[in-house]
Amino acid sequence: MNDSGLPVPLQLEDRKERAVRRLGAHFAEDHLSVEEFEDRVDRVYSAATPVEVESVFQGLPTLVESSVPERIAGTVLPSRVRAEDVPKHGFQVAILSGVDRKGAWTPARRFTSVAIMGGTGLDLREARFGPGVTELRVIAIMGGAEIIVPPGLAVQTRGFGIMGGFEGVDQPSADPDPEAPIVIIKGLAIMGGVEVVVREPGETAGDAKRRRRDERKARRLERSGRD
Repeated sequence: MNDSGLPVPLQLEDRKERAVRRLGAHFAEDHLSVEEFEDRVDRVYSAATPVEVESVFQGLPTLVESSVPERIAGTVLPSRVRAEDVPKHGFQVAILSGVDRKGAWTPARRFTSVAIMGGTGLDLREARFGPGVTELRVIAIMGGAEIIVPPGLAVQTRGFGIMGGFEGVDQPSADPDPEAPIVIIKGLAIMGGVEVVVREPGETAGDAKRRRRDERKARRLERSGRD
């Protein structure tokens, strides 16, 4: 095992899969000829170490953004954009109304969401992030706010409620890249509620509930099989 939580052989295979996807993106951008693409893919599959895998990208330009979602151990990793393409500040405000952000959007480095006797929603499942920390500040005053995060995205939550409730979810990143996106959610609920939930892309609240139930059942069966 290593810091990523994956066995070393599995991590190497995941890295190879990601490398082939990146090479495919370079090929689509005409950075490689057919022969160069095939040669580098062969080098990826014959690589014995992560260093050998990464060596196939020597001489290639930096991709602005991957159009193919990456996966590690079955988890879709967040889409990335360059640091310089991420806005510094952003906000949304709902007063006696509702406001939602969803789809392929890029959260600012510091994004503030305020709900006053209304409701706000932030869906991060298709969002595109810059490297490192993105800070979301969520305030609900006699209103409600829901933040949906995908599995695999690193999330840290810090919040509290005053005659209200703050339900946070912390989860580690599925991406071993040291510059992988990290979302820090700071919340305050005053006579209202802030809730952070984990859902897979396209998953409804009901689907997520059934999935968590099935996962708990599978864990119980696994434990009983070991006893």
